[in-house]
Amino acid sequence: MTARTDTHTAADADAPVPAPAPARTAGGSPAIWSRNFRYWFTARSAGLLSWAMLPVAVSAGLLSSGHGLDTAGYAMAFLVGPFAGLVLFGGVLADRFTARLMMITADLANLAAHVLLALLFLHGIDHLWQLYALLAVAGTANAMFQPGASSTVPLIARDVQGANGVLRTSEALTGLAGPALAGALVGLGATGWVMAVSAAAYATSALCLFALRLGTVPGPPGGRGLAHNLAVGWREFRARNWLWSVVLIWIVFAVLSWGPQLSVAAGVIVPRHGATAFGLLNCALGAGTVAGGLLAIRWKPTRPLAAGAAAMLAFPLYPLGIVLDLPVGLLAATQIAVGTGIGIWGVMWATTVQTQVPGEVLNRVHAYEVAGSVGMYPIGSALAGPAVTAVGTAPVLLLGAAVALATATALLLTRPVRTLHRAPTGPDNEKTPGR
Repeated sequence: MTARTDTHTAADADAPVPAPAPARTAGGSPAIWSRNFRYWFTARSAGLLSWAMLPVAVSAGLLSSGHGLDTAGYAMAFLVGPFAGLVLFGGVLADRFTARLMMITADLANLAAHVLLALLFLHGIDHLWQLYALLAVAGTANAMFQPGASSTVPLIARDVQGANGVLRTSEALTGLAGPALAGALVGLGATGWVMAVSAAAYATSALCLFALRLGTVPGPPGGRGLAHNLAVGWREFRARNWLWSVVLIWIVFAVLSWGPQLSVAAGVIVPRHGATAFGLLNCALGAGTVAGGLLAIRWKPTRPLAAGAAAMLAFPLYPLGIVLDLPVGLLAATQIAVGTGIGIWGVMWATTVQTQVPGEVLNRVHAYEVAGSVGMYPIGSALAGPAVTAVGTAPVLLLGAAVALATATALLLTRPVRTLHRAPTGPDNEKTPGR
């Protein structure tokens, strides 16, 4: 076994050990905005802004240049497919070569892909395979980046939950600003410049990641193959009842409720109230997510997953409001409530995974989590159209509301999820991995 002074040190991946507790300030109070966290926050905000701009820029750019909906659909498939299919390998490689190295490499790959995408859109797309290939590179790069995004937070933040609250807020804000900026530039006929802005953002992210000063944390032993490391990650994932229980519940939620909701809601809201109203409702969701993230910076319940699940009880309000044909103002209020719940759950979940799973397997465990939950969202989205055609809009929305309510209820009724306590942190405490 070899020690690494970056994001990993030697430790046997087959024998979980407690991850290092977050450092504290001299006065004993947790701090968020350390030098490392400022660099990390800048890197993540830049990358999230680029990722939020890309689907809007590509879809709108293709349609405005005369390509059809099928081309835009294929483009999104080439972007999302590699991410969903390769994120597990990203977790293994992050543990093998260190998360920071994989993230910097991913940013540089995204930088190169976006420079070429900028040239492609500026000069006109003569061969669609070139566009598809570059989008596949971008999707693959994000699959390589994502696992390390989770394991890095405990290394650079003295207050892990507070840091996740800040990052969740940034994610919500970039999720609002990215599509708006991309849409405005595409409207001016400047799709290529969207890609240029994204390329600059990825360059910024890579530089910030390079500037991080990381200490030593557990890493897997050398000389083990890909299959073995995947198996270890799966064993660690399966060994934590609270973890696989949440992911199993979330798979059902993603396919039957979360995935279909955006497109089904658009099919109702836009004809009734117009595209502007639909955009405002999504802004309200983002505002609620910001509120939830800010609230979660300070609110630190003893049982974080139970608190997050309770916050998710707000999710059915929006689809029910659409079915009841509420006015836009009331729908916006439901979206704020939904966003607040999502923001709180996201912070509680991320913090729990980061503080309960040992550092030497966290990248792989997070990869399994992403593949099993977020990876199911495209399936739900793809099923939305056929479901509406088969049974109608109102039944699909009501099913989504019922599944969302059942999801929060199931989380609260699942004992390992409901009873899991916060991991003790501090210089005199060790964290015991939750089982």
